[in-house]
Amino acid sequence: MYTLEVVLEDSGKRIDNVSLKHLVGIKPELEISRTVVQGMIDRGEILLNGKIAKASHKVNAGDKIEINFADLEKESFAEHDKKIPRAEKLPLDIIYEDKDILVVSKPAGMVVHPACGNYSGTLVNALLNYKGFLTDFNEPRALSLEPGARNDYQRILRPGIVHRLDKDTSGVMLVAKTGIALRKLSSQLKHRTVTKKYIAIVRGIVDLDEGIIDLPVNHDKKNRMKMVVDRDHGKEAVTHYKVISRNKENNFTALEVTPKTGRTHQIRIHFAHIGHPILGDTLYNGPVVPGLSRQALHAKSISFVHPSKNKVVEFSAQIPPDIKKLLS
Repeated sequence: MYTLEVVLEDSGKRIDNVSLKHLVGIKPELEISRTVVQGMIDRGEILLNGKIAKASHKVNAGDKIEINFADLEKESFAEHDKKIPRAEKLPLDIIYEDKDILVVSKPAGMVVHPACGNYSGTLVNALLNYKGFLTDFNEPRALSLEPGARNDYQRILRPGIVHRLDKDTSGVMLVAKTGIALRKLSSQLKHRTVTKKYIAIVRGIVDLDEGIIDLPVNHDKKNRMKMVVDRDHGKEAVTHYKVISRNKENNFTALEVTPKTGRTHQIRIHFAHIGHPILGDTLYNGPVVPGLSRQALHAKSISFVHPSKNKVVEFSAQIPPDIKKLLS
C-alpha cells in the first residue's frame, strides 16, 4: 500500500484530482485516467486517512491517501485492454532515434493517441507499425490475472507518449522507448525544464517585438472542446513570444512562441484572448485563409536533457509548406 501525504498546495482540492496528479508523476507508463482513479475511490481501493471517501471529497494538508498499486495496475491495464490500437501502415517521419527515444515530425491532421472517435490513423497506430519502436517496454504483452484465476490474459500497451500536440498542429514530438526514459522525460516536463518552440501566425499586427502572456486558463463550461481565460479558477498558463515578421499588407504577424506551461490549447487561447487569434483556428475565431486548412501553428523544436546521455539535446522539425508559404 502506497501512502501519499497531502501537501499544502493541494489542500482544498478533490481527492480524485490530487491522487491522479501524483500517480501520473509516479507511474506515467500506466497512462492512468481520471475514470480509473474515481472508480478505485468508489470501490474503497483508494482510502483517505484509512476510510472510504467520495471522489469529490476535498482534502486537507496532512491527510493521508492510501493507494494499492497492484489494484491500480490491474484497473489501468483493464481499461487500456479495451482500447488497444492496432499497427497501421502510416507515414512516419523520424527525425532522430536511439535506444531510449524517438523524435518524430507529426503532420497536421494526425491525432497523437487513440481516443473516443479516433481509434485509428493516429501517431500511436503508426508507431506500432515501426519495429524500432517496439521495445520490451512499449510492445503489447500478455498479463496474467490474479493467482487462481482462470487462464485469461489481457493485452497491455504502454505507447510511451511523452507529450501531445493538437490534431491540427504539426511538428516535433518526443516519444519514449523505455520506462526509465519515460519517467525521466515526464519529470522534466513536470519541472518545466523541457523547452518547446513554436511558429505561430496570428491575425493583426502585434506591436511589441516580444512579450509574455500570463493568463490562467480553464475548460469552457459551455463547450468542453474549448478553453477560456479564467482568472478565478484557471490553471497557471504562461506564454513567451517574439516577433519574426509583420505582414501589414495581409494583416498578420509571424511569431516564435515558447510556452512556459503546457496547458491544453494554451497558445491558441492566449493569442485569441489578446485579439490576435491564430490564422485558420476557427475554434477560437481565427480567420479562414485560402490554402490553409488548419491553424497556422507548428512545433518547431524541442530541447531537453537526454535520459541516458545526461546532456541537453535539441531537435527540430521542418516547417510544412502551408505555413512556409505564409512566411515567404
